[in-house]
Amino acid sequence: MKNNQIKNLLLAGASCLMLATSCDVDPTFYSQVVPETYYTNSDAVWSRFNRPFTHWRWWEAQNDARVRCMELGTDAMCVPTRGNDWFDGAVYQNIHHHQFADDISTFKDGWDLTTMGVAQAWSAKEDLEAVDFEAVGLTEDDRNSMMNQLNVLAACFYLDALDMFGGMPLYRSTTEDVKGRSTDLETFNFIDSLLNISLPNLPVKTVLGEQETNIIHQAVAACLKMRLYFNAESYIGQPMYEETAQICQDIINGVYGEYAMADDYRDVFGWGNETCPEIIWTVPSENATGETDGGLTAFTCPYNFYQYLGGLQDAGGNNGLCLTPSRDPAGNLYQFNVGNPYETFNDADVRKQLYVYEGGRQYRGMFIVGELQNPDFPEYQCLGGREYTGQVLNVVDQIAPLSQLGINYSTYEEMPSNIAVAEENSGVRVLKISPLPNQSEYSERFNPDCPVIRLAEVYYTLAECKMRMGDKQGAADLINSVRKRYFEGGNDPDPVTAANLDKYRMLKEWLQEFLREGRRRTDLIRWDAYVTEDWWDHKATNNENYNRYPINYQTLSANPLLEQNPGY
Repeated sequence: MKNNQIKNLLLAGASCLMLATSCDVDPTFYSQVVPETYYTNSDAVWSRFNRPFTHWRWWEAQNDARVRCMELGTDAMCVPTRGNDWFDGAVYQNIHHHQFADDISTFKDGWDLTTMGVAQAWSAKEDLEAVDFEAVGLTEDDRNSMMNQLNVLAACFYLDALDMFGGMPLYRSTTEDVKGRSTDLETFNFIDSLLNISLPNLPVKTVLGEQETNIIHQAVAACLKMRLYFNAESYIGQPMYEETAQICQDIINGVYGEYAMADDYRDVFGWGNETCPEIIWTVPSENATGETDGGLTAFTCPYNFYQYLGGLQDAGGNNGLCLTPSRDPAGNLYQFNVGNPYETFNDADVRKQLYVYEGGRQYRGMFIVGELQNPDFPEYQCLGGREYTGQVLNVVDQIAPLSQLGINYSTYEEMPSNIAVAEENSGVRVLKISPLPNQSEYSERFNPDCPVIRLAEVYYTLAECKMRMGDKQGAADLINSVRKRYFEGGNDPDPVTAANLDKYRMLKEWLQEFLREGRRRTDLIRWDAYVTEDWWDHKATNNENYNRYPINYQTLSANPLLEQNPGY
């Protein structure tokens, strides 16, 4: 922040204080907060460096805006209207039906939080450039690492923005004049240039299983470059799968640091995951108070889910986000090319079971599904609070007014199933990131870190590149090397083969491995399936303009240089 801005804020604050207290005391103004007077020790420098990462942690793991932007409106997840809950002006219904408009707050959050992240990265960089690092006990290597990490952080925010909106206003500092939007290609190249400049100057993780923090290693920049190139055809109309494959192979080969696949998915998402060798970038959360909760645990869980966890303190759910259903009210499996997320999992998959915290940082299962009576602690029961008040809640892979059988509907076949008719038990929930303990081990709550990039993504990206370049067997081998950890003894009953690997099998594999990790929209768009495929209660629009979100009308009003995306 500029000195005069700080001065104005302080003057305004002092004036408010004087008005509130009616005191006649002359205030003392401290108008010059500058690097020379504030950054007098290394702690202050590190604090300033970390401030943009606090915003990044908010975007990635604490606020649910990113998941709303990247998962809603897809075949994977939805927020159905449950009686009087979650209608919210039909915003979630409109997103699900791709009835996008420039007044949807979710999209405004996407724009505001990514552009704010860029601004914070550049602001920190400007402040730190004026610091005498030697005088505060830091080295030139510390300076270079900080500056290049901030470059990559800005690139990360710009990449998410490009994915959602296309070309963005491109800034290198906070002192530039207000700008209009650059083209998609210019934005792509700008992100690429930030990563190219910074990647060789970042630290390298040299010890396998070394504790991860949110530090940006070389592999983080390489993975962001991988994501950029992997989706280049969507972003700029130019496929770059060969280039992407090379980056993937280099990451796997250890060119950018030491990483390895975990044998158990719970090592990736559960307690102690800060030393998981599969994790490349993570939001740390040791002894946090909600950092990796993402607002998503409450957003997802049934109203009284805390009861299922032995009365876990502060763990009440808001009963919103769930998977799109796989079955109609009568229990029949929907027949779509995409979607049916829960039923895409094989019954032998260890993830496809009710989440149970076993104690001692151990748990099993990834879903909130079926009767919510804890099998290990039968006295722990999640009771209904709406249509099923007082009953043990039975969460079903359906969205329909099932409680109305014999009241408003004679048979299940005549019941509607759409996003407007859900009940409190409708839709399977995912409890994957930030798993929950029981009340008896409350101190373990929020301790698992939130993985942002992991090596499995590199394997799957390389697999799809190989598939697109004609090597289906090589692609199948890579995917199966990950899949085997989900089956007892590694005996996968439905492995990927060169014969069964097509567009839809590849999308199914992405869905299963990265469910609720904030990427489904991107994968559907890359395969030209986002606007062309039907899924539950969603008809294809076949309007390619909807591959980009509209810019909110308030954003356009605030900057008249901005232009709306086509089709809005």
